[in-house]
Parts: sequence; structure tokens; C-alpha cells
Amino acid sequence: MFKNYRIRDYDFKLILMLVALSAIGVMAIGSAEESLQTRQLAGVAAGIAAMIVISFCNYSVILRLNWLMYFGNIALLGLVMIVGDDANGAQRWLEIGGLRFQPSETAKILLILFFAQFIMKYKEKLNSFKMIAACAALIAVPWYMVKEQPALSTSIVLIVVFCVIMFAGGISWKLVLGVLAVIIPAVAIVISLALQPDNSVLEDYQRTRILAFINPEEYASEEAYQQLNSVMAIGSGQLDGKGYKNNEITSVKNGNFISEAETDFIFAVIGEEFGFKGCVVVIVLLFLVALECISIARKAKDTAGTIIAAGMGGLVAFQSFFNIGVATFLLPNTGLPLPFISYGLTSLLSLFIGMGFVLNVRLQAKKSNRERV
Repeated sequence: MFKNYRIRDYDFKLILMLVALSAIGVMAIGSAEESLQTRQLAGVAAGIAAMIVISFCNYSVILRLNWLMYFGNIALLGLVMIVGDDANGAQRWLEIGGLRFQPSETAKILLILFFAQFIMKYKEKLNSFKMIAACAALIAVPWYMVKEQPALSTSIVLIVVFCVIMFAGGISWKLVLGVLAVIIPAVAIVISLALQPDNSVLEDYQRTRILAFINPEEYASEEAYQQLNSVMAIGSGQLDGKGYKNNEITSVKNGNFISEAETDFIFAVIGEEFGFKGCVVVIVLLFLVALECISIARKAKDTAGTIIAAGMGGLVAFQSFFNIGVATFLLPNTGLPLPFISYGLTSLLSLFIGMGFVLNVRLQAKKSNRERV
């Protein structure tokens, strides 16, 4: 389980970037909802501790339990469908032994770990129809269970991360381009049909959110309300922001006009209080974290390590893009947390655990010729 590692191979800069993002998150949450700040701080401390412990565990040994991870994941998602807690019309939470968590968040990490081992084992057959069909079937089950909660935004993230996993695993470019040639027009047609009344492709609230994105003026007092106020808050921060926990009566946040300020729209709080500079710092840090994961993926000792690091990098990058895109009204309202910043202990701990595996991949990375000499 544990190996002897060289301390110089430890990726301290990745840890520093994660700590910086988490610190910004704790500050922003303290401003958005002060009562949650202590819990988030405790979550960050627990997450960092778990990440460091896992970073010294040999991921190759842990991945031998990949089928246990997969079926455990299915079991948790199944329990959500049967006895999960209902909140705001969605059944996404599960309480076991007094511990309340969101299995759809842990599913992201468990699926990355599962496919890392599965694809490495059958890498030589990855570009065969049988293997691709098997991978598609394996992701389809948890994807459907997440979608039915309903959690459309999380199900979209699962598909994106799955695509990153397959690409990192070595799927042929010809297959990628062929699939894109079919999927892109198919998705456009499905979305067009889904927006028509009296169809069952999308839930009513999901359809309304897309329509609000297309025509925000018509839904200004309804579904577009959150995003319009978010954009107003970010814009009002201008270059330097209004200041942390400011008392300005013109503050969109202080007027309670930002819904879900501590979770989905935490970026609006950062934009208003820290301005354009604060927004740039957050975006750059998230970008560098994703880039560092990709860099580690390229140096991994095996396919499993490549998939773990690339999968985590893709998860951070795409989820950040979706969250910030919603906050700035570049995308329809989805309801995804901003990695390491939004309030949500399940998401926070899951991400730190995933990064622990990335750090272990780095510790076992292939050595360059210069290092061998």
C-alpha cells in the first residue's frame, strides 16, 4: 500500500494552489452566509488531511478494488432513488448513520478511479466496438441514476469526464471525430425537440431555464432572475471590488438579491467584493490546477495514472467553466458548485480525495533521462 517516495517528487505547488482556492472559498462563504464558514473551514482541513494521506497510498493497489468502487457507487445512487432526502423537488441526498452526503458528487471520483483500472486492463482492445460498447454501458447506468434524481447538470459533467477518460485512455482520433460528427447534430436536434411543449425529454424547470437563457427579458422576474442579478453583482464590483463584507446599501449581495450565494453563485460574491482582479485570480488558479493535472497525466507511469490525473483535471476545468458560465450568463442555469470554493462538504471532500490520487500519480511518475543520470 505504501511505498518509499522522494520528497522532491511531491507536488507542493499543486497543494499551494488548492489551499489558496480553498481559502478564497472560506472567505467568500463567510461573506455570503457567515453561519456556514466554520463548517467549510472544517471541511477544508479534513479534505487536506485526507488528500495528504491518500497521496502516499499506492494508487495501483487501491485500483484493484475498482469493481467494489463501481458497485458501491451504484448501490449508493440506488439508495438515493429509494430513500434519499427530497429538497427543492430533487432527491439527491442520502443520510447514513447521521452522515448526510450527496452520492452524485462522490460518483465523479469513483468513476474516474474505476475506469482508470478497467481501461488499463483492456487497453489493447479499447478501440474495438465491443470495448467501447462495454465502457458506454458501464457509464450509462450511473449516468441514468444521476439524471433521474434529477441532476441534469451533474449528469452532463459525468459525460464530459467520461469523454476525457476515454481520450486519455488512448481512443483513436478517427473514432473521436466520427462520434462528434454524429453527436453534435444529434444533440442539437434533441435540444430543439426538448424545447417543444408537451415532451418528456426535459423536466419543465429544465426547459424553462434554457428558454430563460435564450430570452432573458421574458423571464427576468422568474428563471433568469438569479443570473441577471449575478451579472449585476459581478459588474458592480468593477476593477477592485466593493471590499470584503462591505456595508454598502448598493450591494446586490447585501440586498439578498443573489440566490444560492454560498453555492451556485459564489463567483458573483467574489466578483462584487473583490472585483475583476479577484475574478481573474480565481480563474487563473483553477486553470493552473487543471493544467498541472494534465502535466502530471503526461508523466504518469501507466495508463491508469494518466486517466486519474487527466480525469481530475477535466473535472475541475469543465465544472469551473460551467459554474462561472452560469454566473456570468454565458450558459443556462445549471446548479454546479465551483470546485474548492462553493459551499458543499461532499463536493469539497470528494475533490480533495481525487487530488490525493493525482499527487500519488505524480510521486510515481516516470523519471526523465536527466533525472536517471
